[in-house]
Amino acid sequence: MISAQAWEDAQLIWDYHQMHHTPKPCSVAIGLGSHDLSVATAASKAYEAGLATLIVFTGANSPTTRDRFPDGEATAYREHALKLGVPNSAILIEPHATNTGQNITYSRELLESTGIDISSVLLISKPYEQRRAYATACKLWPSVEFVCLSASMEFTEYVDSLGDAQLVIDMLVGALQRLMIYPQKGFMIKQEVPGDILEAYERLRRDGFTSRLMPTDAPD
Repeated sequence: MISAQAWEDAQLIWDYHQMHHTPKPCSVAIGLGSHDLSVATAASKAYEAGLATLIVFTGANSPTTRDRFPDGEATAYREHALKLGVPNSAILIEPHATNTGQNITYSRELLESTGIDISSVLLISKPYEQRRAYATACKLWPSVEFVCLSASMEFTEYVDSLGDAQLVIDMLVGALQRLMIYPQKGFMIKQEVPGDILEAYERLRRDGFTSRLMPTDAPD
């Protein structure tokens, strides 16, 4: 049973992970690979709304996506976007990235190889990965303006969509840990973490929401 305090703490961290950017037209949209097809849905809606005329889907596989997307995350995203009406000509795939840093680096290399001038990127991720994606992208591609976007979902909706509250809170905690330890490793720019967020993080760790925490000596 998840306590009321744990739910409150998770909600705080959920809100913190989102950048609350106002969507606007960008040179390209980049959809970051994961288990979550809502990223591809959000990218498709952005295309339909005229926020980007080109989409890059990036991602190979991870232990959590290998069975669900045997052909890779980027390929699964493209197939989903095609079903939603995005033309194949508006989609590029980058099928090799296995972490957020590679998502950005490999997508940048792909776009630069096309000769397309990129001044802004609509960065599309899971809702609780927005801040991490933003901090990583700003570190690795500082010449570009990044605007974060995700499927519009409340915390409880996201939990219901996955059907596993423990896992979702574990992922929130793990993403926050990375925000705190990765800047000193050079993987992302620093993000200020308010005191109430740190306190919520520590309480959730003590309560055992730790399956997505990682050693501090390896990228994810």
